[in-house]
Amino acid sequence: MGKRRTIKRLHKLKEMGQQSDNQKDNETNLQELVLDNFSGCDDLVHRTFPELGISIIYFLHLVNDQLLKMELLEPFYNASEEASLPFLRRSNFHKLDDEKKLIDGILKGEAVVFHKETAYLINISGPKQREIQPSETETTITGPHEGFVESSEINLSMIRRRVRSSHLKINEIPVGEVANGSVYVLHIKGIANDEIVQDLINRIEKIEIDAVYDSHILTQLIEDQPNALFPQFMLRERPDAIAAALVEGKVVIVMDGSPAVIITPSSFFDFFQTGDDYYQRWITGTATRLLRFGAFIITIGFTALYVAVTSFHYEMIPQSLLTTLAGSRSKVPFDPLYEALIMEVTLEFLREAGARLPTKVGQTIGIVGGIVIGQAAVQAGITSNVLIIVVASSAIASFVVPSYVMSASIRLTRFGLILLAGILGNLGIVIGLTILVIHLSSLTSVGAPYLAPLSPFLKKDWGDFLLRAPYSLMKTRPAIPRSSNKKRMK
Repeated sequence: MGKRRTIKRLHKLKEMGQQSDNQKDNETNLQELVLDNFSGCDDLVHRTFPELGISIIYFLHLVNDQLLKMELLEPFYNASEEASLPFLRRSNFHKLDDEKKLIDGILKGEAVVFHKETAYLINISGPKQREIQPSETETTITGPHEGFVESSEINLSMIRRRVRSSHLKINEIPVGEVANGSVYVLHIKGIANDEIVQDLINRIEKIEIDAVYDSHILTQLIEDQPNALFPQFMLRERPDAIAAALVEGKVVIVMDGSPAVIITPSSFFDFFQTGDDYYQRWITGTATRLLRFGAFIITIGFTALYVAVTSFHYEMIPQSLLTTLAGSRSKVPFDPLYEALIMEVTLEFLREAGARLPTKVGQTIGIVGGIVIGQAAVQAGITSNVLIIVVASSAIASFVVPSYVMSASIRLTRFGLILLAGILGNLGIVIGLTILVIHLSSLTSVGAPYLAPLSPFLKKDWGDFLLRAPYSLMKTRPAIPRSSNKKRMK
């Protein structure tokens, strides 16, 4: 009996020794696996404290120098192994044994601390970020002047400060097989439509691509009709606009590394609204909004109408103006169609050059280039004075549209109408506008009609459509988000 007990004890001791060896192997293997994944990365820092049995792995340019010194380096310098153990038991040290999570943590700016057979992850990230400044693409006269930056943490904090509710839910979704980024889907539970939220999450999860660098790329991957001419998601760079959209029942998508935040569902008419409409008196806001729709009509059809009238329909021109127009075009060797296309393309050259050059130089090119080229073209007999006025009016009107993405789509549509007007006259314009309306009517934004509340006709939403009604009349949320809670004001 004594021999048997002795043999059993020897077996147990062997098993315990094997387990301790396996733990050491696991420790070594886990640390080696992490280091192997970053082999060839000269910017990876691997610090060791042999007397403590501790090693630290992190990227120097992704961590905060002060946090690194305070949380990791100072506690372990000139400390015994027993004295260092209490630091590892603090709440900011997260014990992990998943290789993938450790690698993802290092890539996010966290540090991995190996102590014997245990791995800890501690968040000391803090690379330099762009400071919060007013948005350059969405200027505002009244209201808040804060704009989003490229850090999702800062952007989410600005949204949280404006929507102080426990019902604001945030779902994080990883995107990108190679450059793994984070996308956050935000909604207010009890107000947003759960089906829309789940539909968006499913669309994002199905994306299989190496990398997504910006929200504008993400929208093209999750749109209902990716080949459509017009954008189906509204992108804003102002926290106040995002907070208002969330309260309306819409869903918001924040992407790390992009200052543009996605709002959905969106309609065609949302691209003509700004925060100033709501911060100003309702009469002023309504007048400004009507001005934008008027600018849309001018920029899309003014040049096309000039081409149609001067090519086919001289009877539409008043007699007093006809003489001036005939004298202006008497030296022009081109047909009105080619004349208009030359000037429109030249204007696009100037616009693109002004956008790509440094700010001060770009402004000079836009102003001086337009004046010099326009005047020289008239004196050389390449174009008429009237067309210069028409093209300039269309260009100015295109800048009135608040959204740059929508403005670009409208400018492209203008070229199609000019071609149809030069071939078929007014009939071509009618055909072009009919095709445009059919195209817009066929679009949806996460299942919501793109032309709502015009088509389908939603009478209750007309108070915030062409007009900006007083707040006392806007007691219900818009119908487009299909909110489960319709009432927003008693």
